[in-house]
Amino acid sequence: MSAYLVLRDLAIIFAVSLVVILVFHRLRLPALPGFIVAGMLLGPNALGLVADVRQVESLAEVGVILLLFTVGIEFSLARLRELGRRAAGAALAQVALGVGGAAAAALALGAPWRIALFLGFLAALSSTAIVLKGLADRGELDAPHGRLATAMLIFQDLCVVPMMLVLPFLAGRPGGLAGVLLALGKAAGLVIGVVVLARTLVPRALAEIVKTRSRELFLIAVILVGTLTALGTAAAGASLALGAFLAGLVISESDYGHQAMAELLPFRDVFISLFFVTVGMLVDAEVLRARPLLAAAGTAAVLGGKSVTAALAPALLGYSARTALLAGIAVAQVGEFSFVLARQGHDAALLPDSLYQPFLAVAVLTMLVTPFLLDAAPPLLERLDRTLPFARLLPGSRPQDIAAAAQPLTDHVIIAGYGLNGRNLAAALRALRAPYVIAELNAQTVRQARARGEPAFYGDATRDEILRALGVERARMLVVAISDPAATRRMVRVARTLNPRLYIIARTRYVAEIPELTRLGADVVIPEEFETSVEIFARVLGHYGVPKDEIERLVNEVRASHYAALRGGGRDAPALGSVTGVPQMAVRHIRLPATSPLAGKTLAASGLRRRTGALVLSVTRGHDEIPNPDPDLRLAPGDILAVVGQPAQLDAAARLIETDAPGTTTEDIP
Repeated sequence: MSAYLVLRDLAIIFAVSLVVILVFHRLRLPALPGFIVAGMLLGPNALGLVADVRQVESLAEVGVILLLFTVGIEFSLARLRELGRRAAGAALAQVALGVGGAAAAALALGAPWRIALFLGFLAALSSTAIVLKGLADRGELDAPHGRLATAMLIFQDLCVVPMMLVLPFLAGRPGGLAGVLLALGKAAGLVIGVVVLARTLVPRALAEIVKTRSRELFLIAVILVGTLTALGTAAAGASLALGAFLAGLVISESDYGHQAMAELLPFRDVFISLFFVTVGMLVDAEVLRARPLLAAAGTAAVLGGKSVTAALAPALLGYSARTALLAGIAVAQVGEFSFVLARQGHDAALLPDSLYQPFLAVAVLTMLVTPFLLDAAPPLLERLDRTLPFARLLPGSRPQDIAAAAQPLTDHVIIAGYGLNGRNLAAALRALRAPYVIAELNAQTVRQARARGEPAFYGDATRDEILRALGVERARMLVVAISDPAATRRMVRVARTLNPRLYIIARTRYVAEIPELTRLGADVVIPEEFETSVEIFARVLGHYGVPKDEIERLVNEVRASHYAALRGGGRDAPALGSVTGVPQMAVRHIRLPATSPLAGKTLAASGLRRRTGALVLSVTRGHDEIPNPDPDLRLAPGDILAVVGQPAQLDAAARLIETDAPGTTTEDIP
């Protein structure tokens, strides 16, 4: 009967979750808070459709372990090194300021220092899943603020481990500071053991298992590594979740991390959805109904406080005001690991119900608001920038350095962004001896470029002061080579206002940006999304022998119509069926079998051209190739004939050559 109840509860959970997630999808909201809302509907504080919440919670605990296991697989020391020193420093400062700011606010409100510090832990963490999904949907993962936000999220995920280790000490368990040091020592020993296993035993064992080519065996081995490591850490006095993270780290350091991740993702997603549903079940809707103003004020305080503290550290470390503020707003919500810590803190009696329920309500609200904040942040910062002068006090907004170093160039090119496209353009302009100047928001990139003699300057080219310092009124052209859609739009608009005669070329990732950028003043918009398609299209036509001028005509038509032909047509779409000069010809290599009736005959006597219409281009005999063979060439068994013609002609030639040769086939020989 117990199994029946569990299955019934799971069916109800997945059915209600499906409906809620569909509604969230229609509203363009992320799925993760949707599971929490579904749990709120299902829980005992609302409809009460789930009979035994405790049994569902036991399944959800598996989800937490799998979540940390997969985080460990995704995390690696190499990935941490890729962040760069400045990004890692900004991420560390963001966590420290977040913990300190929230703890100070809690202390000011009268909370004991242990609870205040724990609340700081909860507030400092952000939602990796929601933020990365939102940035990816907006095409901003590679933008400066996207890379900065990603660095913060990675570092936050890493900070979960020491926070879990400190949790027993904050809960007042025996041992005091000595207990914390002992726990940290055990954790250090565990990490050393994990590194040894990751370098020696586990890769060899997995290599032997992979040789079996059995997905089932590989999956069992990966789960076994995770289970044994988690049990080992639990036996050493640490948590199962920490063991799961270390187990994932073991797998990530092997050559099989990606495959393990692919195998575990479906299981993780199912169990994680159960975890957030159970979190929603624990939310008391009465808290929202009874104290809506308190919940709204708490949500605003968390979002505002985290935005400021998360932006302050990067700004002080040299990031531009706009980049720092956008990254701060992106990570302003409460994260999924905060729920994990809150559950453990509640179970350890560190977080009483009087704080636990308001925390859950505020956390859910911050996650629900995040997609709207990501959309509203760029225009909001533009309005603030016009009314408040504070942004001008931050690095990246002052034009003095540029004005002092830049030469009074005239008729030059301004390159905004010194990534791959910017570097290639600078090299081409340098070869042409054309004057140019570079604006870049990555201070390290600017230093490296200037060391190579490039006229590169640190500054935010979305600001009119920076563009004026770069001589935009005297410039011939502006090339926007950045990957931030909102910054690109602002840059085009500001530059067009400052110089109506300026020729503006803008790079964008998506073709949907073309109309807006054109309206704002861009003369040419180059979308990466379809330029790759155009290049492939041109290469394919060239391979088919279409004349070069015909290919250029079609490519120009596709670009002139804003890629309408590749978007599914339209009134202005060029007719791709109007391609002329496409020869319906192909080349096929056919081996001459010993039983062929053409063996021993000359090409002229074979009648191949007369009877099939196909033409023999060359004959390969052994290691020798005979191009444009003479009609008197006598064919020998084993010869490979390169025959050109239309498909029907090639089929007829193959039948003629292979007549009376059962079991032989036409071969495509490179």
